[in-house]
Amino acid sequence: MTAVAVQHGAPRQQHNLHRSNPSPNLNTPSGQQPQPQNHTLATAPNPQQLPHPGPAMNGMNGTLGTMNSRHTVSNDPIQPANGVEAGSAYAPVNLDRSNGTSQNGSSTRPTTSAGATAESSQDDSEPDRIRRRPAALLQRSKSDYGPRGDDTNVDMEEDIQDWGERHGFGTNYASEEYVSQLANNWYMYFTDKRHETTGNPKSLGYELQDWRMKDRLKTVSAALAICLNIGVEPPDQLKTTPGAKLEAWQDPSHPPVQKALETIGKSLQAQYETLAIRTRYKQYLDPSVEETKKFCISLRRNAKEERVLFHYNGHGVPKPTSSGEIWVFNKNYTQYIPVSLYDLQTWLQAPTFFVWDCSDSGNILNNFHRFVDKHEQEELENSKKDPNYVVTNYKPYIHLAACGIKENLPTNPLLPADVFTACLTTPIEMALWFFVLQNPLPSQVSPERAKKLPGRLQERRTPLGELNWIFTAITDTIAWTTLPRPLFRKFFRQDLMVAALFRNFLLAQRIMSAYGCHPQSYPQLPDTHQHSLWESWDLAVEMALAQLPSLEMKESGQLPDYEFQNSSFFTEQLTAFEVYLTQGAVTHKAPDQLPVVLQVLLSQQHRVRALILLGKFLDMGPWAVNLALSIGIFPYVLKLLQSAAAELKPVMVFIWTRVLAVDLTCQQDLLKDSGYNYFSSILKPNEGLPVVDSLEHKAMCAFILAMLCNGYKQGQNVCNQTDIMTYCLTHLQNADNPLLRQWACLCISQLWNDLPEAKWRGIRENAPAKLSGLVRDVCCEVRAAMLYAMTTFLGIPDLTDEVARNEESISWTVIELANDGNAMVRKELLVYFSKFIHRYESKFWVVAFEQLQEEREYRQSPPLDDGNDHKMGLHYARMDNRNKDGTIKATAQGLSHNSIFAVVWKHVLIMAIDPHPEVQRNATIIVDALHLSLLRSPVGAAARKLFDDISRISAKPKASKSHTSKTRPSTPTRQDTLSSTQSSQQGLLKRTASYLFTLPFGGSTGEVTPPDSTGRSGLKSPGLNRNSLPARSRLPPDFNSPPEQNDIASTPGT
Repeated sequence: MTAVAVQHGAPRQQHNLHRSNPSPNLNTPSGQQPQPQNHTLATAPNPQQLPHPGPAMNGMNGTLGTMNSRHTVSNDPIQPANGVEAGSAYAPVNLDRSNGTSQNGSSTRPTTSAGATAESSQDDSEPDRIRRRPAALLQRSKSDYGPRGDDTNVDMEEDIQDWGERHGFGTNYASEEYVSQLANNWYMYFTDKRHETTGNPKSLGYELQDWRMKDRLKTVSAALAICLNIGVEPPDQLKTTPGAKLEAWQDPSHPPVQKALETIGKSLQAQYETLAIRTRYKQYLDPSVEETKKFCISLRRNAKEERVLFHYNGHGVPKPTSSGEIWVFNKNYTQYIPVSLYDLQTWLQAPTFFVWDCSDSGNILNNFHRFVDKHEQEELENSKKDPNYVVTNYKPYIHLAACGIKENLPTNPLLPADVFTACLTTPIEMALWFFVLQNPLPSQVSPERAKKLPGRLQERRTPLGELNWIFTAITDTIAWTTLPRPLFRKFFRQDLMVAALFRNFLLAQRIMSAYGCHPQSYPQLPDTHQHSLWESWDLAVEMALAQLPSLEMKESGQLPDYEFQNSSFFTEQLTAFEVYLTQGAVTHKAPDQLPVVLQVLLSQQHRVRALILLGKFLDMGPWAVNLALSIGIFPYVLKLLQSAAAELKPVMVFIWTRVLAVDLTCQQDLLKDSGYNYFSSILKPNEGLPVVDSLEHKAMCAFILAMLCNGYKQGQNVCNQTDIMTYCLTHLQNADNPLLRQWACLCISQLWNDLPEAKWRGIRENAPAKLSGLVRDVCCEVRAAMLYAMTTFLGIPDLTDEVARNEESISWTVIELANDGNAMVRKELLVYFSKFIHRYESKFWVVAFEQLQEEREYRQSPPLDDGNDHKMGLHYARMDNRNKDGTIKATAQGLSHNSIFAVVWKHVLIMAIDPHPEVQRNATIIVDALHLSLLRSPVGAAARKLFDDISRISAKPKASKSHTSKTRPSTPTRQDTLSSTQSSQQGLLKRTASYLFTLPFGGSTGEVTPPDSTGRSGLKSPGLNRNSLPARSRLPPDFNSPPEQNDIASTPGT
């Protein structure tokens, strides 16, 4: 419980919540008043704070609420009635906070509140005033839904003289102003999840994003069309002298000139192979129009439905025309031949990826969509003419163009001629080259020398590899922060080739914008050349180039012991992410460093820190998990399941728990490469973890494995072949961590749910008996989880005698939970009863039929006040069917006499008047369902006759009731003075008399409990109402009328 002090304007005084009730205390014989119990926080222990204090069936963050469909009864909250909040176990007490006076008219403040001694009134000087501990402000020992007795017995209160302020507020808070506010605004309430939801799963409150790429395309083939015609200048392009001449980092004028084109083609293919080695590349050097058509058609035929790449270098041909036509050659290379985009689309179809490295390439993008629309219109007309016509797809397509309309490629002699291609295929070399050219400080490092930075791109520990790693993280982050999420996933997480080209395209935007060109793309990407992270990139490049002289000396042997100093980029970004987690994550704003964190996971040096920070981020809620999944975290954490590093196990368990709590579709991925073994090995009782709260992590492992089995038959079969059930059964005996016991139960429940093989294994391992040991567990979530496991155990298809004995034994064990003080447990017990009744429906027909017979006998022959009623046990018989000692004669005992089925049915009837409205509703549903089933059974006619008899008998005294006063007497009436006419209205169970006869076959009654019987007061019985329509759909006419008597529902002998 939590004590909260809140200021609401003017100071207010406390109110006495104990209301006076003139009715007798019906819980004690002879109207004796019980000793009051003071429920104050001074003596109440604080409930154990669990990492996830939610209800057992609600799972983590409400995940397990969808585990299993329930039978007959659901735990959905009911609608509020009379101002009572749905899902609350108690009705709100009557607090009139407007006038500041208590119900007895006094305005005294209870001495339990801080600062109560500040006001000395004349009340303290009254001679008859006894200084005593007042009654608790919150009293939950009796239900707020029924009449409450007046706890005015002061004997116990006089014994308590040495109490003090709650929680030591008097010593910890010395501020008079604060203590005054605390004294005048003192509210207490329950804040645990079970108190707020009563086991009902909360609404998700979020929408899971579709982060998996279902229509994932791969670029399987690529055509590299290089139109250079070395030695011949195109007529519309003016070449400067000197001018840019490097093509694919090769000099065409370098001898042998005859092989220059071939060398350039091989170099360009090698550059593309660093992006995607599995793609099939084909060079087409100075192609003719016939050759162009041929290789385009062949390219589509070999790729089938996959994506193809078409790279066009038009540096040796005229610019694209205003209508978008590109140029190739004739066979004799005497003419330039235009190729229309319409023909090119016909040959290549879709999906396609175009790279245009030529001046005025914006003309191509400007006209391409127009021809695609023309193609689609023709396809639509053809399909209308011929229903069997095979439609050709011309979408989707992607374009990357070097410049816009009326823009020429840079001719700076310090740059390569194909600077756009260099940015796309060799980004690190081009970035180093560009940095040296743009460096305003004098340096001895030339662009050619910087381009030869030692290392390999694939090795992150080398200088070149580290720069490539940083470049990937920075470009991913730039795209993550500027692009819409769907566009980011489509281009940066779909295909290896597409992701690499688009990352490098961001570099092309930055470099070419410095030379007056504006690269174009479709779909269009925003301009990012001024993004702030480019400064971080420049810093990383500068730190690497600063070490270049030393690295060169190391290679030459002059400094053999020199060690490359790694960049601090990733360390700084992790620190920025940590600052975000501690200070900036107030709103659901995506952190800019998230793509960097994912790149850091590739490094063993920073991996543990990155995983810990990632776990903290995922712990912020489902929105954080959605963000992490959408950016591509899942392949990383899935791959790390193959790691044997002990230091990663705790944080990996934590991360997978958060992922599975939000997205259950990861079940199949856990089976790949036996990833579930990672968690089953941690679940072993003797397995240790390098953390303090290892038991909590074992509970998380149980949750993960429960999610793996949840509605996934293949996962259940795989887990059943391991020792997971044995581990969970062992953890049931763990007394240190309630969360572990709870999820061990739930893991078992999901493992054998609708899986007979697992249930038989549970019988062999004595699982029901071990679960039964949790019936009196101190934690209500554990008790509810145990009930859930027992419920899923029911239902083995082969109902043998052994199975029946086990299920009946379970029912005998859990029956005591009908008196559990937690409404969540009682609701879960009703779910168990519902499935048990559904499984043995024919036997419960007999039980319900005999109960109706006993009800009729009870009304016809009310019991005498001989003190032997309790000896009849669960049942009732008239005097001539009893022995002298009060027990029922053997000849009068029914088929269900003292059976588990009779016990379950009696408890369901009693729970139909449970003080908690949801428990009452669920029990009512069960009773109504079985009674309707009974009426459709072979004994339905006899059962209907019993209903009619009970209704007729109960309707007889209604005329005399009209003369009774409708107000409660101020003085309690002793139960032994009730007249014989009143006892003729008595019924065995309040549920039978009040709710049963609202069905269309009976009436109702206002019965009273027999003399000397005790029980819980129930709702007033609806009046007699015969109608052809079910009475559940309407309110009885006297539903809102005040009760006429103090009705008590009780079962003799229980």
